Amino acid sequence: MEVISFRIPSELKKEMKKIDINWSEEIRKFIEAKVREYKRKKALEEIDAMLENLPRTEKGTARKYVREDRDSN
Repeated sequence: MEVISFRIPSELKKEMKKIDINWSEEIRKFIEAKVREYKRKKALEEIDAMLENLPRTEKGTARKYVREDRDSN
């Protein structure tokens, strides 16, 4: 594991000591969640960029295909 340090106000540190929480674990979970959120956001942006390059279809095309599929059964 790597070590990361950061500074917080001394008043906040005093308040943190009053609470029985494993702060290292809480911060680690928060950072992991933020990294996952960032990766999802980047993936969606990449998908949106790919979709922009696809040709557009006429309005009602999906409805037409669904109806054809239902009627064929």
